[in-house]
Amino acid sequence: MTVTWGLFLSLLFCIAFTTFAETHHHEFKVQEIAARRLCRNHRIVAVNGQFPGPTLEVRNGDSVVVKVTNAAPYNVTIHWHGLRQMRNPWADGPEYVTQCPIQPGGSYTYRFTITDQEGTLWWHAHSRWLRATVYGALVIRPKLGSSYPFPKPKIEFPVILGEWWDRKVISVQRQALFSGAAPNISDAITINGQPGDLLRCSSQGTTKLTVNKGDTVLLRVINAALNQQLFFSVANHKLTVVATDAIYTKQFTTNVIMLGPGQTTDVLLTADQQSGRYYMAARAYESAKNAPFDNTTATAVLEYKSATSQPILPQLPAYNDTNTVTAFSNQIKSPGKVIVPTKIDDNLFITVGLGFFNCTPGPRCQGPNNTRFGASMNNISFVLPRRASLLQAYTQKIPNIYTTDFPPVPPVKFDYTGNVPRGLWQPVKGTKLYKLKFGSSVQIVLQDTSIFSTEDHPVHLHGYHFYVVGQGFGNFNPSRDTANFNLVDPPQRNTIDVPVGGWAAIRFIADNPGVWFMHCHIDAHLAWGFGMAFIVENGVGEAETLLPPPSDLPQC
Repeated sequence: MTVTWGLFLSLLFCIAFTTFAETHHHEFKVQEIAARRLCRNHRIVAVNGQFPGPTLEVRNGDSVVVKVTNAAPYNVTIHWHGLRQMRNPWADGPEYVTQCPIQPGGSYTYRFTITDQEGTLWWHAHSRWLRATVYGALVIRPKLGSSYPFPKPKIEFPVILGEWWDRKVISVQRQALFSGAAPNISDAITINGQPGDLLRCSSQGTTKLTVNKGDTVLLRVINAALNQQLFFSVANHKLTVVATDAIYTKQFTTNVIMLGPGQTTDVLLTADQQSGRYYMAARAYESAKNAPFDNTTATAVLEYKSATSQPILPQLPAYNDTNTVTAFSNQIKSPGKVIVPTKIDDNLFITVGLGFFNCTPGPRCQGPNNTRFGASMNNISFVLPRRASLLQAYTQKIPNIYTTDFPPVPPVKFDYTGNVPRGLWQPVKGTKLYKLKFGSSVQIVLQDTSIFSTEDHPVHLHGYHFYVVGQGFGNFNPSRDTANFNLVDPPQRNTIDVPVGGWAAIRFIADNPGVWFMHCHIDAHLAWGFGMAFIVENGVGEAETLLPPPSDLPQC
């Protein structure tokens, strides 16, 4: 009898907690709004009149319904960066990959469930350069009855790092794509949409966070910048890293963190300093040699209640301080032992980086030495379709949209980080995908190349997170480097910064059917062709099969 009663109680408990999962309904209106930055008035594209856009707060297990209405003059889509979207690429958002864009005057409703994820993610436009101003935080709290694996902080505060252009970003992108040259750099780095005290006409809007002495603060730091890796630090305060890309990590303490575009890092800070005002500051990590970059410093203020002193600036690393970046990323690990795939079914070696397209000298040929900039993965410069999305073409068997012959290894072997023969500078344009069987174990080694310059590239895989089992400098050497892989407690990420002039090895199980984009999260590089996509086939039964398309899916 007691056993039955115990079973009954635990069943009741389970039902009670299952029913606590909520469905959150939101409406996003994408429209142009007036904004004033750096002494000038602008029109920017934003969501619900806010820049940054609204923070969505949910719990693990909740469902989310977001109706997006496009009142802007450009096509738009919204991507929920880092959400696994199990069996549901229809809600993933990259234009022409999983959906056709929402055209001006149109709308589309994204419906998805948060499945076994908690922490800090974010959402952003995934069409052209609109994500320069169309972005916001996505905060996933533990289920009711669960808690953080650290003491509950007194204050939680999103810190969204971004870039600001003193002109319309769509014009900046158009000009670059017309000329074939590098785009104009941003005019300011921002924190929560504001450049901060160090830039002209900006102190009035500076972001402020007020604390009491002794408060514990969870800073949810997001790099929403379009084209720039960023260092972040808080003057006189230690940062304890507790999660990256919405996955808890082994905790460690540091003075500075670095995030590539797309990455998130959760840090705990204790307000244990003398009562005063302290700058939170962000500035560029720039790894490409001789490339122009935005060298401004964005600031926000951490102020102790009633303090009126001048804020103190933190010591930020030099712009090209790769040693600090390496020391930081080497400390990120899973909290304990994890199960990493060891029997590999699909082993890919992918060279990444920039190249050049030869062209006839003239106004459309303003890249280095009368060329046009290009970017590629395994020498394929990715071309997005326009007639249908890749996902629609795959599910509806529409011919002539893509091929499935993306090369698993570079077509030609060469000294990837040395002097590259001129004949290998020009990639081949194509829309090539790579097919994976459901449940297969995948290893991808991403290898930087030095055609234009070696550079740190943040590579994002949609629909998945993956274990980062190894990273290093120079050319990947399978016989030497594989032996040093971390198969015990590697970190899990959705965006990996491939080290400048180096490589990164990632592993995952292909357990989410659909078409999933993998690309550089520097949008200038993506526009030049730095991307590819995986088709993950259906497995067996409903739980391993793609959901049907929603009825309001936009048409091309």
